Amino acid sequence: MEIAVIGLGRMGANVARRLMRGGHRVVGFDANAAKVEALAAEGATPAASIADALAKLHAPRVAWVMVEAGDPTRAVLAELRTRLEPGDIVIDAGNSDWREDAGRASIFAATGVLYLDVGVAGGVQGLTDGWCLMVGGDKGASDRMKNLFDDLAAPQGLAHLGPSGSGHYAKMVHNAVEYGMMESLAEGFELVRGAPQGLDVTQVANLWRHGSVVRSWLLDVTHATLKKDTKLDGDSAFEPDSGEGRWAVETAIAQESPCTVLAASLFARFRGSHRDSYAERLQAALRREFSGPAGPAPR
Repeated sequence: MEIAVIGLGRMGANVARRLMRGGHRVVGFDANAAKVEALAAEGATPAASIADALAKLHAPRVAWVMVEAGDPTRAVLAELRTRLEPGDIVIDAGNSDWREDAGRASIFAATGVLYLDVGVAGGVQGLTDGWCLMVGGDKGASDRMKNLFDDLAAPQGLAHLGPSGSGHYAKMVHNAVEYGMMESLAEGFELVRGAPQGLDVTQVANLWRHGSVVRSWLLDVTHATLKKDTKLDGDSAFEPDSGEGRWAVETAIAQESPCTVLAASLFARFRGSHRDSYAERLQAALRREFSGPAGPAPR
């Protein structure tokens, strides 16, 4: 297949790379020309604008949007609405608010364009292992994209979940749960670090990775982070949130669902901007470890 990837940040560029490895033709565009040039050096077709990217595709065209949620995504989608034609497909694979998806799908549908919302989880490791893809929107459009999705997804890491908003809703909850898991790990290792017996936090992290109830990929990341710098003295305790935790808490309030851990972990993340404890520094380091180099982007 051929596809335009719009947004070549740490995740968008890796999506493009994995697609190229799968034999797909990728046309890449980013507002930062250096990112376009870098990907072109790896085999992508460079584009100077969104219009140029679409012009380099054969109909029906597919546009994969992976830019920062909020106004940047809205601006890209607004331009695509003026340029896409009946039968084309637009995929919002960023961390957008699921509450906007149904309206977007309706607007695109009015001109015969199909819209999919896709939650992408797995961080930069997805380039090697594949991502978890949570797909929402038109089932026919999802089926048309199956070969492309299969090449991006980890084994058993792909599902069409339902109508518009389903993919972003599932990703929102995923990231809220991620907040809670990282908060628990960070607080736990602060306790380990303070043990009167003088425990080695890196040793404990590695030990728990083998056979324990809490073994997980996040624990693997924790161990890798601590192995690099046990004291975390060089780490800031603050890493900005990308919105999903807030939306999850808002959704929980609307549903009157008592998501106490999710809410507490969101507030703990806010607290990181005001405190500099070991737990906060570890959480920030974990986010940077699995999300890649600095800069806001989907995880």
